[in-house]
Amino acid sequence: MRAMILAAGRGERLRPLTDTTPKPLLQVGGQSLIERHLEKLAAAGFREIIINLAYRADMIRDTLGNGSTWGLNIHYSLEPTAALGTGGGIQKALPLLGESPFAIINSDVFSHYPLARLRAIKCNHAHLVMVPNPTHNPDGDFVLQGGHIILDGQPRYTFSGISVYHPRFFDSAPGGRYSVVPILRAAAAEQKLTGEIFRGSWHDIGTPERLKSVCGH
Repeated sequence: MRAMILAAGRGERLRPLTDTTPKPLLQVGGQSLIERHLEKLAAAGFREIIINLAYRADMIRDTLGNGSTWGLNIHYSLEPTAALGTGGGIQKALPLLGESPFAIINSDVFSHYPLARLRAIKCNHAHLVMVPNPTHNPDGDFVLQGGHIILDGQPRYTFSGISVYHPRFFDSAPGGRYSVVPILRAAAAEQKLTGEIFRGSWHDIGTPERLKSVCGH
């Protein structure tokens, strides 16, 4: 299985930190967020990694190189300066991701989720890792019922930014710049999404305050 790290965003909510440093290179405990992901992906048995780039692309590429530091092969998917969003970014990278299910990780997630678990998931459309709702998203995103993601009901959980997709999930996607969330919601309405709940350590590094709060982890 291949894995993709979403790293193209501008990181507006993390300004002024991201005025000079792209979000994936922000550090927690002396190590950048994206290097932590690469280290964990390598330990989980992944070897082929795709990273999409837009904002300060050269800085990220110069830092990570070809991935040999971690025993990985890194392939870069370059996007326009404005970036293509979560959906558009994945869709553009499909030629690099192959014809089998692939893992996706948001670069601004800090988590102890066991990434090796993703490699065992049998995915026909999409599989989402859900977490208990953090304070910044108290109402959650989806309901997990019998291993399937649905829209209505209780309790609700938050999408962690860790997932597995089958390439066919994007067969009818609009192309260009778009978020993957509306497509996920449409698929959930058709009961095409599976999911799981992870109750371990997970943080969405969306603001300078949240970044500071995890620096002791």
